[in-house]
Amino acid sequence: MPSQSTPQNSPQILLFPPMHLQSNFYGTHGFSPNQSEEHARKASKPPSSTKKNVPVPSQAELGPNEVLVKIHAASLNYRELVIAGPMGVNGPITPPVVPGCDGAGTVEAVGSSVKGFKPGDRVVTNFDPSIPDDAFSTVAQVPTMLGQGTDGTLRSIGVFPEGALVHAPKSLDWLQAATLTVTWTTAWNSLFGLKVQGTGGVSIAALQLATAVGATVVASTSSDEKAAKLKELGAKHVVNYRTNPDGWGKEARALAPEGRGFDIVIDIGGNETLTHSLQAVRTDGVVMIIGGVGADAETVPMFATLLHTCIARGILGGSRNQFKELVRFIDEKKIKPVIDDVVFELADAKDAYRRLKEKKHFAKVVIRVDH
Repeated sequence: MPSQSTPQNSPQILLFPPMHLQSNFYGTHGFSPNQSEEHARKASKPPSSTKKNVPVPSQAELGPNEVLVKIHAASLNYRELVIAGPMGVNGPITPPVVPGCDGAGTVEAVGSSVKGFKPGDRVVTNFDPSIPDDAFSTVAQVPTMLGQGTDGTLRSIGVFPEGALVHAPKSLDWLQAATLTVTWTTAWNSLFGLKVQGTGGVSIAALQLATAVGATVVASTSSDEKAAKLKELGAKHVVNYRTNPDGWGKEARALAPEGRGFDIVIDIGGNETLTHSLQAVRTDGVVMIIGGVGADAETVPMFATLLHTCIARGILGGSRNQFKELVRFIDEKKIKPVIDDVVFELADAKDAYRRLKEKKHFAKVVIRVDH
């Protein structure tokens, strides 16, 4: 658990914006909420989808380590756009599978060997239940994660392995809790030694967590409207990458004390933004590489990290134990995750995908599941 930073050791943080999504991402069709059905999607011929009725098991029919959860809300990540399109960096998908890995709900029933949950508990989903609680996911686990190789959260009720759940923060409502699975655990893992890009989910989560421990945050974005929102959330300065497309990394570095650069940079753009991240990081700083939402760009040679004398660290979310720490921290600091102004119903999931793809959102795109 990170401790409150003092003014003397407060890290300097830069938040960069997610860059341009490629135009070949596909949306997905909507799913109608029905408490007696699970809704599955076929992604082999995007953007087609199908629904499959699956009886909801009784408590006696659950496997020993399974938990039946009534889902109240879910949220989308950029990985959902990748999965919904042609096979890409996320690897293959085996249809039919229920999409989505972020969600929050109520435990309805538990299997005979489940020790951590009971009916009535409020829970949020953990995207990789295949590894021990203290382990971190690797690329090898990506094809089996929730919403890709294992049924995810865009359904009204579903069965999850016990390891796919953690207790939800007591201080959050369903919509807020449904944002935590990927973006907030990734931010938590990368954040405490920090420097971040974006106005998407991870970037906003990192900004909120960083300011909660007294870090100084510089953010980057593409518009004055988003810049104002970032400052309201605690960013000290905001860099507009559209008005300075070739030099915003250096511009950001100059905003750090004595122009020395940032302790940590969280890079979500991949090759398109990594050069700017390296320009902004301080000597012996850390660049956290957590995504590739930017457009195709020439690969940045890793020799560049030597020239900038910094550490580059790749991150695929956080461990289940880190997720539990994050939940405690959110309750302790009374942090309220930011969600987009537009909230969708499950039947309108296609429109939620479209809003994410078209980058019309600020923070997390959330889907409400009514019962």
